[in-house]
Amino acid sequence: MGVAAEQAAPGGAVKAPVGRGAAPKQFVSFMIDDELYGVDVQSVREIRTWQPVTRLPGQAYYTRGVLNIRGEALPVHDLRARFGGGETEATDKNVVVIVTVDGSSAGLLVDSVSDIVDVDPDEICDVPEGARAEAEEAITGLVPRAEKMIALVDVARLF
Repeated sequence: MGVAAEQAAPGGAVKAPVGRGAAPKQFVSFMIDDELYGVDVQSVREIRTWQPVTRLPGQAYYTRGVLNIRGEALPVHDLRARFGGGETEATDKNVVVIVTVDGSSAGLLVDSVSDIVDVDPDEICDVPEGARAEAEEAITGLVPRAEKMIALVDVARLF
């Protein structure tokens, strides 16, 4: 069959064209400050409480260091810093979402994990051009939920 026509979503956002009857996707939702984000559940390997990392010289401004996970050294990236919000004052209330993409794993430092969210692909709206930072390609869509929107993060585009 054909591709569904673009439709206006609540608030005037344009929904990305998606095939009709596409299967729902699941996202792990998490908070950074008061903002809600989501990553594809299939990329999430595990969720851990924050623990101190080993800092390395010359690492990116958003990289907190490396963490030893069962003998594997994984970089831990501070998503607040990566998205322009400054470095997270990490405490035992923060969590690290371990993700795997294309065979490589990394930790994402976030404030908290909220839920696993089922998303019908027809619900996903494009990020409006005026709201997208030029260099920020990692936010690939928005999902309206109650009074908030979930910003969908493509972890393959983060680093």
